[in-house]
Amino acid sequence: MPTGRNLFSVDPRSVPTRNAWEIGRRAAEDVVERYAQDHGEWPQRIVLDLWGSASMRTGGEEIAQAFAFIGARPKWDLASNRVNAFEILPLAMLGRPRVDVTIRISGLFRDVFPAQIALLDAAFRAVAALKESAEDNPLAGETASHIFGAAPGRYGVGLSGILASGDWGERDELGRAYLDATSHSYDGVGEGRSDAAFGTKIARADALVHVQDMAGQDVLDSDAFAEHEGGFAAAAALRGAKPEIYHVDSTRPSASPCVPCARKSRACSEAARSIRAGSRARCVTAIAARPRSRKTLDNLFAYAALTDAVESRQFDLYFDATLGDDAVREFLVAANPLAAKGMAAKFTEARRRGFWVSRRNSSAAILEQMMEAA
Repeated sequence: MPTGRNLFSVDPRSVPTRNAWEIGRRAAEDVVERYAQDHGEWPQRIVLDLWGSASMRTGGEEIAQAFAFIGARPKWDLASNRVNAFEILPLAMLGRPRVDVTIRISGLFRDVFPAQIALLDAAFRAVAALKESAEDNPLAGETASHIFGAAPGRYGVGLSGILASGDWGERDELGRAYLDATSHSYDGVGEGRSDAAFGTKIARADALVHVQDMAGQDVLDSDAFAEHEGGFAAAAALRGAKPEIYHVDSTRPSASPCVPCARKSRACSEAARSIRAGSRARCVTAIAARPRSRKTLDNLFAYAALTDAVESRQFDLYFDATLGDDAVREFLVAANPLAAKGMAAKFTEARRRGFWVSRRNSSAAILEQMMEAA
Protein backbone atom coordinates (compact mmCIF):
# COMPACT_ATOMS: atom_id res chain seq x y z
CA MET A 1 0.00 0.00 0.00
CA PRO A 2 1.22 3.54 -0.70
CA THR A 3 2.76 5.16 2.35
CA GLY A 4 1.93 8.71 1.34
CA ARG A 5 4.09 11.66 0.38
CA ASN A 6 5.00 12.98 3.80
CA LEU A 7 7.77 10.53 4.63
CA PHE A 8 11.45 11.21 4.12
CA SER A 9 14.25 8.70 4.02
CA VAL A 10 17.94 9.48 4.28
CA ASP A 11 21.10 7.54 4.99
CA PRO A 12 22.54 9.34 8.05
CA ARG A 13 26.02 8.34 6.94
CA SER A 14 25.71 10.49 3.81
CA VAL A 15 24.60 13.67 5.59
CA PRO A 16 25.30 16.37 4.60
CA THR A 17 24.99 15.46 0.94
CA ARG A 18 27.02 17.24 -1.71
CA ASN A 19 23.99 19.28 -2.79
CA ALA A 20 23.16 20.13 0.82
CA TRP A 21 26.72 21.33 1.35
CA GLU A 22 26.50 23.75 -1.57
CA ILE A 23 23.11 25.13 -0.48
CA GLY A 24 24.06 25.30 3.20
CA ARG A 25 27.39 26.97 2.43
CA ARG A 26 25.67 29.70 0.44
CA ALA A 27 23.08 30.21 3.17
CA ALA A 28 25.81 30.55 5.80
CA GLU A 29 27.66 33.15 3.72
CA ASP A 30 24.41 35.06 3.27
CA VAL A 31 23.91 35.17 7.04
CA VAL A 32 27.49 36.35 7.62
CA GLU A 33 27.18 39.04 4.95
CA ARG A 34 23.80 40.14 6.28
CA TYR A 35 25.18 40.54 9.79
CA ALA A 36 28.12 42.53 8.43
CA GLN A 37 25.72 44.81 6.56
CA ASP A 38 23.61 45.32 9.67
CA HIS A 39 26.47 45.89 12.13
CA GLY A 40 29.52 46.91 10.12
CA GLU A 41 31.59 43.99 11.40
CA TRP A 42 31.79 40.23 11.02
CA PRO A 43 29.83 38.07 13.47
CA GLN A 44 32.02 36.26 15.96
CA ARG A 45 29.59 33.88 17.67
CA ILE A 46 26.40 32.32 16.32
CA VAL A 47 23.92 29.85 17.82
CA LEU A 48 22.44 27.46 15.22
CA ASP A 49 19.34 25.31 15.60
CA LEU A 50 19.60 21.77 14.18
CA TRP A 51 16.40 19.76 13.84
CA GLY A 52 16.34 16.08 12.95
CA SER A 53 13.25 16.29 10.74
CA ALA A 54 14.64 19.26 8.79
CA SER A 55 18.01 17.52 8.31
CA MET A 56 16.19 14.51 6.87
CA ARG A 57 14.22 16.64 4.45
CA THR A 58 17.16 18.74 3.25
CA GLY A 59 19.93 16.18 3.39
CA GLY A 60 21.74 18.18 6.05
CA GLU A 61 21.77 21.78 4.78
CA GLU A 62 21.84 23.09 8.36
CA ILE A 63 24.76 20.80 9.24
CA ALA A 64 26.55 22.16 6.19
CA GLN A 65 25.97 25.69 7.50
CA ALA A 66 27.74 24.79 10.75
CA PHE A 67 30.78 23.58 8.81
CA ALA A 68 30.75 26.67 6.60
CA PHE A 69 30.56 29.08 9.55
CA ILE A 70 33.72 27.68 11.14
CA GLY A 71 35.55 27.44 7.81
CA ALA A 72 35.50 23.69 7.26
CA ARG A 73 33.83 21.36 4.80
CA PRO A 74 32.86 17.69 4.86
CA LYS A 75 34.70 15.07 2.81
CA TRP A 76 32.88 12.23 1.07
CA ASP A 77 33.95 8.71 0.20
CA LEU A 78 34.11 8.56 -3.60
CA ALA A 79 32.51 5.13 -3.83
CA SER A 80 29.62 5.51 -1.38
CA ASN A 81 29.19 9.31 -1.07
CA ARG A 82 29.21 8.85 2.70
CA VAL A 83 30.77 11.57 4.82
CA ASN A 84 33.92 10.17 6.38
CA ALA A 85 35.96 13.23 7.40
CA PHE A 86 36.24 17.00 7.16
CA GLU A 87 38.71 19.50 5.79
CA ILE A 88 39.67 22.79 7.42
CA LEU A 89 39.77 25.63 4.90
CA PRO A 90 42.50 28.28 5.09
CA LEU A 91 41.48 31.80 6.04
CA ALA A 92 42.59 33.09 2.65
CA MET A 93 39.96 30.90 1.01
CA LEU A 94 37.22 32.09 3.37
CA GLY A 95 37.83 35.80 2.87
CA ARG A 96 36.53 36.47 6.37
CA PRO A 97 37.17 35.38 9.97
CA ARG A 98 35.85 32.08 11.23
CA VAL A 99 32.66 32.09 13.32
CA ASP A 100 32.37 30.38 16.69
CA VAL A 101 29.25 28.22 16.36
CA THR A 102 27.18 26.79 19.19
CA ILE A 103 24.59 24.22 18.13
CA ARG A 104 21.26 23.56 19.78
CA ILE A 105 20.10 20.09 18.64
CA SER A 106 16.61 18.65 18.85
CA GLY A 107 15.92 15.34 20.54
CA LEU A 108 15.32 13.65 17.18
CA PHE A 109 18.61 14.96 15.80
CA ARG A 110 20.40 13.59 18.87
CA ASP A 111 18.89 10.15 18.27
CA VAL A 112 19.26 9.94 14.48
CA PHE A 113 22.56 11.68 13.81
CA PRO A 114 25.13 10.71 16.46
CA ALA A 115 27.82 10.36 13.77
CA GLN A 116 27.22 13.94 12.62
CA ILE A 117 27.39 15.16 16.22
CA ALA A 118 30.75 13.43 16.63
CA LEU A 119 32.01 14.83 13.32
CA LEU A 120 30.95 18.38 14.19
CA ASP A 121 32.48 18.09 17.65
CA ALA A 122 35.76 16.93 16.11
CA ALA A 123 35.66 19.82 13.62
CA PHE A 124 35.10 22.36 16.39
CA ARG A 125 38.02 20.99 18.39
CA ALA A 126 40.28 20.93 15.34
CA VAL A 127 39.51 24.56 14.49
CA ALA A 128 39.99 25.55 18.14
CA ALA A 129 43.47 23.99 18.04
CA LEU A 130 44.61 26.08 15.06
CA LYS A 131 47.43 28.57 15.63
CA GLU A 132 45.37 31.57 14.57
CA SER A 133 44.63 34.88 16.25
CA ALA A 134 41.44 35.36 18.20
CA GLU A 135 40.48 38.05 15.70
CA ASP A 136 40.56 35.57 12.83
CA ASN A 137 39.40 32.57 14.83
CA PRO A 138 37.11 33.18 17.85
CA LEU A 139 37.29 29.43 18.56
CA ALA A 140 41.06 29.55 19.14
CA GLY A 141 41.86 27.90 22.45
CA GLU A 142 38.19 27.17 23.16
CA THR A 143 37.73 24.01 25.22
CA ALA A 144 34.04 24.27 26.13
CA SER A 145 31.38 22.16 24.44
CA HIS A 146 29.68 23.47 21.32
CA ILE A 147 26.70 21.11 20.95
CA PHE A 148 23.79 21.25 23.41
CA GLY A 149 20.34 19.77 23.71
CA ALA A 150 17.77 18.29 26.05
CA ALA A 151 18.62 15.56 28.53
CA PRO A 152 18.81 12.02 27.09
CA GLY A 153 15.32 10.68 26.47
CA ARG A 154 13.72 14.12 26.52
CA TYR A 155 12.33 16.02 23.54
CA GLY A 156 11.17 19.52 22.72
CA VAL A 157 11.47 22.78 24.60
CA GLY A 158 8.19 22.63 26.49
CA LEU A 159 7.40 26.33 26.33
CA SER A 160 4.10 25.86 24.50
CA GLY A 161 2.78 23.78 27.38
CA ILE A 162 3.82 26.41 29.94
CA LEU A 163 2.24 29.19 27.88
CA ALA A 164 -0.97 27.18 27.38
CA SER A 165 -1.28 26.57 31.11
CA GLY A 166 -0.88 30.26 31.96
CA ASP A 167 1.14 29.18 34.98
CA TRP A 168 3.96 31.68 34.60
CA GLY A 169 4.66 35.18 35.77
CA GLU A 170 7.49 37.02 34.05
CA ARG A 171 9.38 36.48 30.80
CA ASP A 172 12.45 35.50 32.79
CA GLU A 173 10.65 32.32 33.87
CA LEU A 174 10.21 31.35 30.23
CA GLY A 175 13.86 32.09 29.52
CA ARG A 176 14.90 29.83 32.38
CA ALA A 177 12.60 27.09 31.08
CA TYR A 178 14.31 27.29 27.68
CA LEU A 179 17.73 26.98 29.34
CA ASP A 180 16.51 24.08 31.49
CA ALA A 181 15.43 22.30 28.31
CA THR A 182 18.96 22.67 26.94
CA SER A 183 20.77 21.24 29.91
CA HIS A 184 23.19 18.72 28.35
CA SER A 185 26.16 18.84 26.01
CA TYR A 186 26.93 16.17 23.41
CA ASP A 187 29.98 14.97 21.51
CA GLY A 188 28.44 11.97 19.73
CA VAL A 189 30.03 9.47 22.11
CA GLY A 190 27.82 7.96 24.79
CA GLU A 191 25.12 9.86 26.62
CA GLY A 192 25.02 13.61 27.02
CA ARG A 193 26.59 15.30 30.00
CA SER A 194 24.89 17.76 32.31
CA ASP A 195 26.31 21.12 31.26
CA ALA A 196 25.06 24.60 32.15
CA ALA A 197 27.38 26.38 29.68
CA PHE A 198 24.64 26.97 27.10
CA GLY A 199 23.44 30.05 29.00
CA THR A 200 26.92 31.55 28.80
CA LYS A 201 27.01 30.80 25.07
CA ILE A 202 23.73 32.64 24.57
CA ALA A 203 24.92 35.64 26.55
CA ARG A 204 27.95 35.99 24.25
CA ALA A 205 26.17 35.21 20.96
CA ASP A 206 25.82 37.74 18.18
CA ALA A 207 22.91 35.94 16.54
CA LEU A 208 20.67 32.89 16.40
CA VAL A 209 20.17 31.19 13.03
CA HIS A 210 17.00 29.17 12.53
CA VAL A 211 16.23 27.61 9.15
CA GLN A 212 12.78 27.23 7.61
CA ASP A 213 12.95 24.46 5.01
CA MET A 214 9.25 23.96 4.18
CA ALA A 215 7.52 26.17 1.61
CA GLY A 216 4.23 27.85 2.41
CA GLN A 217 5.07 28.52 6.05
CA ASP A 218 5.51 31.67 8.06
CA VAL A 219 6.48 32.30 11.67
CA LEU A 220 2.89 31.87 12.90
CA ASP A 221 2.38 28.43 11.35
CA SER A 222 4.08 26.40 14.05
CA ASP A 223 4.60 26.74 17.78
CA ALA A 224 8.10 25.32 17.23
CA PHE A 225 9.25 28.61 15.67
CA ALA A 226 8.01 30.58 18.66
CA GLU A 227 9.47 28.09 21.13
CA HIS A 228 12.95 28.06 19.62
CA GLU A 229 13.32 31.63 18.37
CA GLY A 230 11.26 33.20 21.13
CA GLY A 231 12.74 30.95 23.79
CA PHE A 232 16.23 31.93 22.69
CA ALA A 233 15.28 35.63 22.82
CA ALA A 234 13.85 35.25 26.33
CA ALA A 235 16.94 33.38 27.54
CA ALA A 236 19.22 36.01 26.00
CA ALA A 237 17.25 38.80 27.68
CA LEU A 238 17.55 36.91 30.96
CA ARG A 239 21.33 37.04 30.50
CA GLY A 240 21.29 40.72 29.58
CA ALA A 241 21.89 40.22 25.85
CA LYS A 242 19.94 41.06 22.70
CA PRO A 243 21.42 39.11 19.78
CA GLU A 244 19.96 39.11 16.30
CA ILE A 245 17.62 36.32 15.23
CA TYR A 246 17.98 35.28 11.58
CA HIS A 247 15.12 33.24 10.14
CA VAL A 248 16.63 31.69 7.02
CA ASP A 249 14.26 30.63 4.24
CA SER A 250 15.90 27.69 2.47
CA THR A 251 12.87 26.73 0.39
CA ARG A 252 14.24 28.25 -2.84
CA PRO A 253 17.59 26.59 -3.52
CA SER A 254 17.56 27.89 -7.10
CA ALA A 255 17.66 31.51 -5.91
CA SER A 256 20.97 33.18 -6.61
CA PRO A 257 23.07 33.23 -3.45
CA CYS A 258 24.89 36.27 -4.80
CA VAL A 259 21.81 38.46 -4.38
CA PRO A 260 21.59 39.91 -0.84
CA CYS A 261 18.76 38.28 1.09
CA ALA A 262 17.96 35.97 -1.83
CA ARG A 263 17.57 33.29 0.81
CA LYS A 264 15.57 35.65 3.00
CA SER A 265 17.72 35.88 6.11
CA ARG A 266 15.47 37.95 8.33
CA ALA A 267 17.01 39.65 11.35
CA CYS A 268 15.44 40.08 14.78
CA SER A 269 14.81 43.70 13.86
CA GLU A 270 12.57 42.32 11.10
CA ALA A 271 10.87 39.70 13.26
CA ALA A 272 8.04 42.12 13.95
CA ARG A 273 7.66 42.64 10.20
CA SER A 274 7.45 38.88 9.62
CA ILE A 275 4.81 38.49 12.32
CA ARG A 276 2.86 41.46 10.99
CA ALA A 277 2.92 39.94 7.51
CA GLY A 278 1.72 36.58 8.78
CA SER A 279 -1.11 37.95 10.91
CA ARG A 280 -2.21 40.40 8.20
CA ALA A 281 -2.28 37.63 5.58
CA ARG A 282 -4.53 35.51 7.75
CA CYS A 283 -6.89 38.43 8.30
CA VAL A 284 -7.02 39.76 4.73
CA THR A 285 -7.41 36.33 3.10
CA ALA A 286 -9.97 35.13 5.65
CA ILE A 287 -7.68 32.34 6.81
CA ALA A 288 -8.71 33.36 10.31
CA ALA A 289 -12.03 31.58 9.86
CA ARG A 290 -10.36 28.23 9.28
CA PRO A 291 -9.85 25.69 12.06
CA ARG A 292 -6.21 26.69 12.62
CA SER A 293 -7.25 30.17 13.75
CA ARG A 294 -6.79 29.26 17.42
CA LYS A 295 -3.31 27.90 16.76
CA THR A 296 -2.35 31.12 14.98
CA LEU A 297 -3.52 33.13 17.99
CA ASP A 298 -1.58 30.85 20.34
CA ASN A 299 1.60 31.39 18.32
CA LEU A 300 1.07 35.16 18.16
CA PHE A 301 0.61 35.16 21.94
CA ALA A 302 3.77 33.05 22.36
CA TYR A 303 5.86 35.56 20.42
CA ALA A 304 4.38 38.38 22.49
CA ALA A 305 5.25 36.55 25.70
CA LEU A 306 8.78 35.64 24.65
CA THR A 307 9.90 38.64 22.58
CA ASP A 308 9.26 42.32 21.91
CA ALA A 309 8.40 41.62 18.28
CA VAL A 310 4.59 41.76 18.63
CA GLU A 311 2.63 45.00 18.77
CA SER A 312 -0.84 45.51 20.25
CA ARG A 313 -2.30 46.25 16.82
CA GLN A 314 -1.47 42.72 15.72
CA PHE A 315 -3.95 41.44 18.27
CA ASP A 316 -6.39 44.12 17.09
CA LEU A 317 -6.11 42.87 13.52
CA TYR A 318 -6.65 39.28 14.49
CA PHE A 319 -9.51 40.05 16.85
CA ASP A 320 -11.26 42.12 14.16
CA ALA A 321 -10.95 39.20 11.72
CA THR A 322 -12.19 36.55 14.15
CA LEU A 323 -14.13 37.17 17.34
CA GLY A 324 -14.70 40.83 16.51
CA ASP A 325 -16.53 39.90 13.30
CA ASP A 326 -20.10 38.84 14.07
CA ALA A 327 -20.34 36.37 11.19
CA VAL A 328 -16.97 34.77 11.85
CA ARG A 329 -17.61 34.61 15.59
CA GLU A 330 -20.96 32.88 15.05
CA PHE A 331 -19.32 30.41 12.67
CA LEU A 332 -16.52 29.62 15.13
CA VAL A 333 -18.93 29.16 18.04
CA ALA A 334 -21.15 26.87 15.97
CA ALA A 335 -18.33 24.85 14.42
CA ASN A 336 -16.15 24.44 17.51
CA PRO A 337 -17.42 26.10 20.69
CA LEU A 338 -14.48 24.88 22.78
CA ALA A 339 -11.94 26.37 20.35
CA ALA A 340 -13.90 29.63 20.20
CA LYS A 341 -13.96 29.85 23.99
CA GLY A 342 -10.24 29.05 24.04
CA MET A 343 -9.59 31.97 21.69
CA ALA A 344 -11.62 34.25 23.94
CA ALA A 345 -9.55 33.10 26.91
CA LYS A 346 -6.30 33.76 25.04
CA PHE A 347 -7.38 37.25 23.99
CA THR A 348 -8.41 37.90 27.59
CA GLU A 349 -5.03 36.77 28.87
CA ALA A 350 -3.28 38.96 26.29
CA ARG A 351 -5.24 41.94 27.66
CA ARG A 352 -4.47 41.02 31.26
CA ARG A 353 -0.74 40.69 30.61
CA GLY A 354 -0.58 43.98 28.72
CA PHE A 355 0.23 42.50 25.29
CA TRP A 356 -3.01 43.88 23.85
CA VAL A 357 -4.65 47.22 24.51
CA SER A 358 -7.79 47.04 22.39
CA ARG A 359 -8.89 50.05 20.38
CA ARG A 360 -12.51 48.80 20.40
CA ASN A 361 -14.87 49.57 23.26
CA SER A 362 -16.87 46.43 22.50
CA SER A 363 -14.04 43.89 22.70
CA ALA A 364 -14.20 43.46 26.48
CA ALA A 365 -17.95 42.85 26.37
CA ILE A 366 -17.61 40.31 23.56
CA LEU A 367 -14.91 38.39 25.39
CA GLU A 368 -16.81 38.46 28.68
CA GLN A 369 -19.96 37.16 26.98
CA MET A 370 -18.03 34.31 25.33
CA MET A 371 -16.27 33.35 28.55
CA GLU A 372 -19.56 33.20 30.43
CA ALA A 373 -21.29 31.12 27.74
CA ALA A 374 -21.67 27.43 28.50
